[in-house]
Amino acid sequence: NVGVHFETWNAGILGPVTLSGLNDGWRDLSWQNWSYAVGLKGEAMGLHSLSGSVSVEWAQESLVAEKQPLTWYKTIFNAPGGSAPLALDMDSMSKGQVWINGQSLGRYWPAYKASGTCNSCNYTGTFNENKCLSNCGEASQRWYHIPRSWLYPTGNLLVVLEEWGGEPNGISLVKREIDSVCSDIFEWQPTLMNWQMQASGKVTKPLRPKVHLWCSPGQQISSIRFASFGTPEGTCGSFRQGSCHAFHSYDVFERTCLGLNSCSVTVAPEIFGGDPCPNVMKKLSVEAVCS
Repeated sequence: NVGVHFETWNAGILGPVTLSGLNDGWRDLSWQNWSYAVGLKGEAMGLHSLSGSVSVEWAQESLVAEKQPLTWYKTIFNAPGGSAPLALDMDSMSKGQVWINGQSLGRYWPAYKASGTCNSCNYTGTFNENKCLSNCGEASQRWYHIPRSWLYPTGNLLVVLEEWGGEPNGISLVKREIDSVCSDIFEWQPTLMNWQMQASGKVTKPLRPKVHLWCSPGQQISSIRFASFGTPEGTCGSFRQGSCHAFHSYDVFERTCLGLNSCSVTVAPEIFGGDPCPNVMKKLSVEAVCS
């Protein structure tokens, strides 16, 4: 729908078009002169704005349409307390645009699902685009960040233009709260800073990478849920020890990180009391609890 003389393109409603329900039956409109207008009437009326939203009458409660294309919805909500990041969960909708207090939050399209086959992840061998796929069959995006600076303590206006048809009662406001933070890094894993320092000649030997843990502002690291330097397995939230494990792994993080908002630990055998399995590529996996 871009370009000039769009009305001459062989696209859109091609006919036949009839008008029924007239006293004399129906009328064929296929051969009438047709024109088109850019945009929607709701946009021209500014239904997404604070002033425009009160210029029309909105259906309420059981009269609110669901799964109906090209439908406008609005609601009023209060801002949750605190400073944690907020997002709008639009997974129950299909495709459209959303506004908060007249500010465009952007377009959403949860109806577009990620395709493919998700199997166990293994990057060994030649890389191709089908390796290590995740979230197959799920929406490409469902959460949309809401800047807290846009919100009032009470009476915030949420307006949604749904294009395909969705269920507005499923829209929810979610708060992002961090319960724990993780890191999973191999020894000798290169970093941009290390590479730049070595390339500049400022250092003459390879630099060890570091694990960096950060909790949200106002939180601190209260405990270490898991720590292992060796050959740990699993992912964040489900780490487990492998056949090789440095027994001082927990001690290092408890001594360095507890009570702090953030901390860093170098990934090196001497930090953890020696090499637990020489001639084996090791990594460090850690999960810290924030509270």
